[in-house]
Amino acid sequence: MGTPHKSIRVFENPILERFTHVHPLTPLVLWTPIIAWLLWHSVRVLEFGWLELLGFAVAGLFTWTLTEYLVHRFIFHMKTGTAFRKRLQFLMHGLHHADPTDPTRLVMPPMAAMILAGVLFLFFRTVLGGQAVQPFFAFFLIGYLCYDYIHCAIHSLNPRFSIGKSLKRHHMLHHYVNAASRWGVSSPLWDHVFDTLD
Repeated sequence: MGTPHKSIRVFENPILERFTHVHPLTPLVLWTPIIAWLLWHSVRVLEFGWLELLGFAVAGLFTWTLTEYLVHRFIFHMKTGTAFRKRLQFLMHGLHHADPTDPTRLVMPPMAAMILAGVLFLFFRTVLGGQAVQPFFAFFLIGYLCYDYIHCAIHSLNPRFSIGKSLKRHHMLHHYVNAASRWGVSSPLWDHVFDTLD
């Protein structure tokens, strides 16, 4: 059995510090019931058909990949011109770059994830309306879960298949060669579109 991982301490307060560590199953436990309810409500109450759900699946998953890219590039790697922004960036994502092997900091803490999800849900509801947002957001959240677990796998496993190897290489280049490129984690699509591979 190996030596336990020694995490970087962020807060002196042990309660606050505890909230910076997340078990990898937490996103699945948190979001699966919400996704299930949104899909159940979309089919049984709002009566969306299977073809409509397929359209929402494509739209939600596709929108997630762009959101992942934009959040990683412009929020997680924000310009840090002030001490406050530097601290905020470190708490949101810099900590992960300082220690990318910490197994308790590979997924987003639930409070931060719920706040971001709430803001995005309200935005998408404004754009799509109160009914269409429900199946769309269910698939958007499925995209988020895929991202979280792809990210965990990239940092903790040695993939056997070419797609896993390619995603791992892409993300490791972001971590260890140039942190100002390769913002996509679950897909390099938007890095190709916006020419941010190097």
